[in-house]
Amino acid sequence: MAKIFYTGNREAKLLSKIESSKERERIKTINTIRDNIDIFSNKLSMKLIETGLVETVSKSSIENQIARCLDTLCKAEDFDIDYMIAPLRTLISNPNIASLYLTAFIVEKLINHKDVIDVYGSDEDIYYCIQKELTAILSNV
Repeated sequence: MAKIFYTGNREAKLLSKIESSKERERIKTINTIRDNIDIFSNKLSMKLIETGLVETVSKSSIENQIARCLDTLCKAEDFDIDYMIAPLRTLISNPNIASLYLTAFIVEKLINHKDVIDVYGSDEDIYYCIQKELTAILSNV
């Protein structure tokens, strides 16, 4: 009797594990942000201003806008997140979803805020600044 081989079964399992690990990481990141919105928005706004990526007349206004963006991220559905990050999806390979979402927020929406004078640096510079602060928050948990 001949054996029946299911081609792609191992590959399908491997891809499923990769996707589920990405989903777990996404959920962990969003839950950590949800628990630390105030701390993260404060540190991030300070870092963006200190590095000269965002020039503003009011640090607290930027902090509030970032906190609102983080709150929106925590409550958003997957489609809304994917829609927001679509223009920056190819910015780097294997990006962090939260860092990409915040980068999109800064370059598309925060730049038009009344208290922001200008946003400097490339999209990659902003992403890496955000990612550095997010990594610090995630490693403390």
